[in-house]
Order: sequence, then structure tokens, then C-alpha cells
Amino acid sequence: MQQHLSSHTIIQGLTTPKKIQDYLDAIPFNHEKNGETFRSAHEVVTHKEAHCLEGAFLACAALASHKRKPMIVSLKVESLDFDHIITIFKEGSYFGAISKTNHAVLRWRDPIYRNVRELVMSYFHEYFLTSTGKKTLLGYTRPINLTRFGTSWITSSEPQCTIAYAIADTPFVSIIPKENKKYVRNATLLERRAASLSSKKEIPKETFL
Repeated sequence: MQQHLSSHTIIQGLTTPKKIQDYLDAIPFNHEKNGETFRSAHEVVTHKEAHCLEGAFLACAALASHKRKPMIVSLKVESLDFDHIITIFKEGSYFGAISKTNHAVLRWRDPIYRNVRELVMSYFHEYFLTSTGKKTLLGYTRPINLTRFGTSWITSSEPQCTIAYAIADTPFVSIIPKENKKYVRNATLLERRAASLSSKKEIPKETFL
């Protein structure tokens, strides 16, 4: 009970998108070495690590606790790559994104985008395979309000597999005109090297206590 209360307090303390992103940046990436976890927001705080969907659960729980809509978008890619989940938010009339990733790219977006498509397109150039430079982003889901799944993604101690699979199966909006796909250029060697950087930062003991 004390741990749950502590998690609640920490989530409540993440009062702005910037603070949410700072928290997610401070904890290690969850590589799921022992199998799929799909941890809820409170489990993310307990374990102090997250992958992109778990980070989205945490971000949405914090946003919802401050009367903001808990909205995510799934970036859909070719089968050789991995989809990525971002949490979207608005400041005034403009969209931004919170993102948990282990890499130097696919990260936070400032709230300067006029609509969701414009926001998603900002990820196109940097979404590629570091092995070949092939760009893989195919499209995105329309915004998904997590309240449609109840509240288990906030408080449950069980893996949120059902929600994860539902998001993965959501239809998506294509972004690449078929006639222009042949003109898409691979990322250069320099870009691939830069994108290979990853974060190995551990959360400081005195942070978020």
C-alpha cells in the first residue's frame, strides 16, 4: 500500500509535459529481457524503467491526473522495424509529444505542430534502420484515448497485454504517397551512426523521491 501511495504521489507530481518527459528520460529503458511486461503507470514507477508503451501509460496517467486527455498515437512501421508509441498533448492550439526511447531519435516534440499529421511527419526522416538506413515509417493511428480501456493501465500489477495488442491492431493512416515511395532516400552513414547512440543513464537515487 505504501509503495502504491508513493507511486501515486510521484505521478501526481508530474504536473507538466516537460516534467513527465524529464522523469521518463531519467529512468532506464526496459528491454524486457525476461519477456513482455507491458507495465502499468504505477508499475513503471515501482520498477523505475519503461519502454515506449509503458512510458506512454505513465505519461497518460500523469496528464489525466491534471485533467488532460490521456491520448496516444502509434507510429506504424514496416515489418523489419518496431512500432513506436508517443503520448500527444496540446498547449493552446498546438500539438507536442512525450516519448520514451533508448535512442537519440524518436524523442520529445515541442508543442509547435498544427495537427497530429504534422507532428507525426516530424518523425519520418529519423525513423530508419541503423543497419541499412532504410526509412520504415508507414503511417500512424488516429489518436487513441486510453480511457476507453478503463483504468488498469494506471494501477494494475498485471501486464497490460490486451491493451498492447489492441493498440497494435488499430488501423492506421498511411503517409507515403505510393507514386513517391521510390524517391525516398536512405539515411546516410553519418545519420545512422548518430542514431546508434543510446542512453544508459540510471535514475539518480535522490531524484523523484
